[in-house]
Amino acid sequence: MSLIRGLSFFGLCFAFVVIALGAWTRLVDAGLGCPDWPGCYGFVVFPTTEAEILIAEQRYPQFPYEIDKAIPEVVHRYFAAALGFIAILLVVFSYKHKLPTKIKAIASFLLFFICCQGLFGYLTVSLKLLPIIVTGHLFGGFITLSLFFYLFLNTSDGIKNHQIGHLKILGGIALFALLIQIFLGAWTSTNYASLACVDFPTCQGTYMPEMNFSDGFNLSQEVGPNYLYGLLDNEARVAIHYSHRVSALILTLIFMVLITKLWFSNAAPLASTLGVILVTQISLGIMNVVYVLPLYIAIAHNLVAALLLLATLMVNLVIWKDE
Repeated sequence: MSLIRGLSFFGLCFAFVVIALGAWTRLVDAGLGCPDWPGCYGFVVFPTTEAEILIAEQRYPQFPYEIDKAIPEVVHRYFAAALGFIAILLVVFSYKHKLPTKIKAIASFLLFFICCQGLFGYLTVSLKLLPIIVTGHLFGGFITLSLFFYLFLNTSDGIKNHQIGHLKILGGIALFALLIQIFLGAWTSTNYASLACVDFPTCQGTYMPEMNFSDGFNLSQEVGPNYLYGLLDNEARVAIHYSHRVSALILTLIFMVLITKLWFSNAAPLASTLGVILVTQISLGIMNVVYVLPLYIAIAHNLVAALLLLATLMVNLVIWKDE
């Protein structure tokens, strides 16, 4: 069991790296840094010599080669593949050492889900960054992280009893609201709406800007166009960005209630952890707007969202254990 515990913890940490690399790839507009999959312009690694670059551009004349875009894409792919290898090891060792059925089931589902993530990676490229596919791929990264976390918890010494079973409904609402917020964040990013509002707390100088929700939340966008840099008009992007802000406000109110209940229910450590992560995430979101989406702050915003998800999952697991 200790081997699986250590490997799942390593996979958990490695999944954070993959999420960071995915955010880096997206934020530097390198999603089509390699127009094919799993290779890069037909090469195992990105082209480096003048001869290879010439061949690459002859193969894909509609995608001029840019090495600063190819590097993030290739690095992200190889790290994601390594994450899959970790999942394979978890399945092999869980069956080899005849671990409990629950552990084998979690490890097997984790491997299956990472394979599905690979399929979404292929579709992301082949469908030229179709927003719903890219959003699903990003959302899947958070689920992969959560599965590693859940496996780690199930191979550890157990979850401490905090006597907070009465918060089951509130914990579930907080988790559901957070998942919606993560989806909206991914949808904001994949539709290039992060800078649709460049002021705070107003948006384009007003609290009620012109917005186009029907186009902004059209989940069945046309397959075929190249969605690099986005195709939506300004009002549609504002609708997406503004929805993400409003959802963040609602989420904050829900979490404030949950944190308060936890604090007065013999679960101060959980309350403190949620509170610190939440304040950090809100600060990073505001800084993204005020400082015009700095790369490292935007990447940190993704990672802290992942931390908030794990902390909320932990709270819900404790609640269900204490029921």
